[in-house]
Amino acid sequence: MLNVGLTGGIASGKSTIARVLVEKGALLIDLDELAHEIEAPGGDVWHGIVRNFGKGVLNADRTIDRKKLGAIVFADPTRLRLLNELVHPAVFEAWRGRLREICGISPAAIVLSAVPLLIEVGMVEAVDLVLLVYITPERQISRLMRRNGYSREEAEARIASQMPIEEKVSYADIIVDNDGSEEDTKRVLTDIWEELKKREKSAR
Repeated sequence: MLNVGLTGGIASGKSTIARVLVEKGALLIDLDELAHEIEAPGGDVWHGIVRNFGKGVLNADRTIDRKKLGAIVFADPTRLRLLNELVHPAVFEAWRGRLREICGISPAAIVLSAVPLLIEVGMVEAVDLVLLVYITPERQISRLMRRNGYSREEAEARIASQMPIEEKVSYADIIVDNDGSEEDTKRVLTDIWEELKKREKSAR
């Protein structure tokens, strides 16, 4: 099994890259989705968030309102660290469980572990290689504003909360330049998929 850490800056197009590679045969573990699961109402992580951030971050159905919570933590690095301390250990435990399940069923699988903050939280050594999705910061801002309805200031604050994309480049084993058209990206991913298959085979 080849465990590929898929990462990149916010709004860099990681979901699109993952979708194309899944269509080619990769298996996906999305750690954002795992975070949603472990933050479900009534669980330990949910209680920790409510205790530390208040009931004001809840929707009417008691689920976490990520937009409200994000507005709090992205404006305060200390609060962001606290949230990460509450959420990350449980997410990583669930992730390791998924990897064990996949390895037991399909030992030759190519697994994409989609981790937006893979580098920031020190997970580089926990994957076999790092696949970095790259776009320029200006394109990140425009995509965030268009996708999420953020003001420029809100978009810049979220980008500033992460490691600059240029610093992430040095950690990458493979870089997907997603600054071009979707067709350009798909052509690049065809070559990358062949490279991933070779690496998985040589790792057996």
